[in-house]
Amino acid sequence: MRILVAESADFSPAAARILESAADVTWADADSRSLAKLLPGHSLLWVRLRSRIDQATLAAAPELRAVATPTTGLTHIDLEAARERGIAILSLRGETEFLRTVRATAELTIGLMLALLRKLPSAMQHSTSEPWRRDRFRGQELFGSTVGLVGLGRLGQLVARYLHAFEATVVACDPYVNPAAVPSYVRLCGLDELLAQSELVSLHVNLTAETVGLLGAPQIAAMRPGGLLVNTARGELVEEAALLAALQNGHLAGAALDVLADEHSLTLDHPLLEYARRSSHLLITPHIGGCTASSMERTEVFLAGKVSRWIEEQRGGQ
Repeated sequence: MRILVAESADFSPAAARILESAADVTWADADSRSLAKLLPGHSLLWVRLRSRIDQATLAAAPELRAVATPTTGLTHIDLEAARERGIAILSLRGETEFLRTVRATAELTIGLMLALLRKLPSAMQHSTSEPWRRDRFRGQELFGSTVGLVGLGRLGQLVARYLHAFEATVVACDPYVNPAAVPSYVRLCGLDELLAQSELVSLHVNLTAETVGLLGAPQIAAMRPGGLLVNTARGELVEEAALLAALQNGHLAGAALDVLADEHSLTLDHPLLEYARRSSHLLITPHIGGCTASSMERTEVFLAGKVSRWIEEQRGGQ
């Protein structure tokens, strides 16, 4: 049993020890082009989010039996191709108890909300380049505002808890949530009502066939004039052309995105990236939601344990 860790930079030493005690490990820093060359001869591939693990990549590794990824989202893996090959996917999806300890994305969500409301990036740039004019950056507060959460799963509930501490009014839309499990400080409503009432809308739903384009042109038009949008979930949830149009025509006052659609094919001439370079109304970060030292340490150690147990199960079945 051989493991290829394709993105080994800053890998958790504790997780590395677990993997090395379970199998032979190849440590690499591979991009999409070099990955296919390194894969042959390995039984398990460990990846983060850099590369798209598609059918062609999987075909380069006849011996491959599993892909491990310390993420809950799996859009970077061709799941259908993996199923056809009988390749197991070892991830954080469904690990509810453990994931309650991983809060980095929820914290970033609040950070992006505050950055939008208080105009932080442009204020910071101004402070080092011009005489100070503080009134130019008169912002808004979370206190007393109405924030709509689309999705009230693990991350949605964490964000709701943080917003409650700011004394914001929290409304949420989630057709799958158990009403009995909804905190008393959150009011459930339909998506149309949430969009119409919320000064700030934040997305916290999984990407599925049903949720692609969840916020399309009609939904964005239904948001409050001057509203704000935050997306730390998946880029494909939002119709990006409609979002850009709403920012350009002033219907939305701003947006903060940690994700974009089809991130593995991004180029610097992407329309939203171009707009963000010349406008302070759009903030974009490079999918850093779960990217903290403590979060990555915990997730890698947890997943390494899961991989180790999977290897033992495979050996026991031989």
